[in-house]
Amino acid sequence: MLIQIVEDDRALSDGVRLALREPELTFIQNTNIRQAKQTFEQEKPELMILDVNLPDGSGYEYLEWVRARSGIPVLMLTANDMEIDEVTGLSLGADDYMTKPFSIAVLRARIQALRRRLGENNKNAYAGDGFSFDFEKLKFFANGQEIFLSVNEQRLLRLLVDNPGRILTREVLVDRIWGDGEYVDENALSVTVRRLRAKLEDEGTHGSCIQTVYGQGYMWKNG
Repeated sequence: MLIQIVEDDRALSDGVRLALREPELTFIQNTNIRQAKQTFEQEKPELMILDVNLPDGSGYEYLEWVRARSGIPVLMLTANDMEIDEVTGLSLGADDYMTKPFSIAVLRARIQALRRRLGENNKNAYAGDGFSFDFEKLKFFANGQEIFLSVNEQRLLRLLVDNPGRILTREVLVDRIWGDGEYVDENALSVTVRRLRAKLEDEGTHGSCIQTVYGQGYMWKNG
């Protein structure tokens, strides 16, 4: 797996690379957005660790650029520790968010969790109501238009389409999407649902495919 580290502190970037080093992992390190975009287009990384404060712009801007092209897992690693910063990152499609200073052990655990989520997609597919989802090839289409989903959006979508017409509670969804005993802000699920719903419905599908059952949870509309 190729991991892109976008961090202007070279010592920190090297430390992250060394902490995560495994035989099956390779790393590309970039210190600014210009380099990162060039690397992304040429090397096609499979997972990303992204700082927010970069010398030539905001990591949020780069995240938006990436999300228009790919649904690879993205973990934001930043000194910005306000709640609004985390919400912004999640709203733009980040799969996880850690603030500096951080524990190397926790970072390893978070990256391992993202890798597990990425590898849990199986060969089953879904087609109907203008949608076509291939969870093996990670190809998702709404009315013939390809859409790009983050790992958490993929997991949420899979849970919903595997249980059509069944209400999935917020507690169940949080546990199945994040799990691992980690703390998840209560807004994370709402943000993920909102982003997924917008991507699916912006392509001209009829009605709301993800229904909110107030006081209970969410349900994939069956037919």
